[in-house]
Amino acid sequence: MTELAGKRILLTGGAGFLGRRVESQLRSRGPSDIVIPRSAEYDLTEQDAVRRLVATAQPDLIIHLAAEVGGIGANRANPGRYFYANMAMGLHLIEEARRAGIEKFVQVGTVCAYPKHAEVPFREECLWDGYPEETNAPYGIAKKSLLVMLDGYRRQYGLNGIYLLPVNLYGPEDNFNLETSHVIPALIRKFVDARRRGDAVVEVWGTGSASREFLYVDDAARGIVLAAENNDGAEPINLGTGREITIKELVELIGHLTGFQGDVRWDTSKPDGQPRRMLDTAKAEALFGFKAEMDLEEGLKRTIAWWEAESSS
Repeated sequence: MTELAGKRILLTGGAGFLGRRVESQLRSRGPSDIVIPRSAEYDLTEQDAVRRLVATAQPDLIIHLAAEVGGIGANRANPGRYFYANMAMGLHLIEEARRAGIEKFVQVGTVCAYPKHAEVPFREECLWDGYPEETNAPYGIAKKSLLVMLDGYRRQYGLNGIYLLPVNLYGPEDNFNLETSHVIPALIRKFVDARRRGDAVVEVWGTGSASREFLYVDDAARGIVLAAENNDGAEPINLGTGREITIKELVELIGHLTGFQGDVRWDTSKPDGQPRRMLDTAKAEALFGFKAEMDLEEGLKRTIAWWEAESSS
């Protein structure tokens, strides 16, 4: 038996890349029901729809994963939409959770909330030490505002809201649309397509000097469910691996793993984004026993294998 056994759970974003893994993890805990709202029926940016959803689902626990998000290009193209949609969804869900007397609210935030020049590794205490990287600041600040809202609602209304900060996710079934995808699926698709066409060159954005940390999606799902079960604190908690890799190193690794034999051309007119990203993950391990298990190279191999099969069918 676990704390989640017999509970009714509302899982927003449950049909998505991360959400499907979280649902699977939750099912193993024996909940009485998991409600996954569909956007065609419930527009989470509208308060009336969220109120109707909460009244229908009658959850004990809400895990809020739903987001509108993309890579650097999508963030540059949609700063207003990404701020509004992510702010509105969280705002309405937290308020309706408060009104309905929900036992617990789990908000999944974003590493984009950290200051552009945060000291590496990023510690949760440094979250407010500066402004986020400009291309994803609207998204990051919208998500960070929900941390403030949960803190206020905890102090005034007693809502048990917890806030998690996952680093960049990747894995099979990720979004491979080049217009909206994040860096790993975008690179995998570029290299696989180039290899199949026999291209001599693959063009990638930036200089390659920026660094990132990547968390396999199954690890992220496990961390979220462990936090839902075992963490009741107000402070934000990082979810990551604690391993940093430069984009140049990542490009070389994915090129090798996909079997691409040509050259890489760097488009330095395009932005690098945040200079460095790596999380201090000590709190997650100390507070609820989370430690990432998937090695980056093995995770990339599994992701590439999935895309090779998916794109050839």
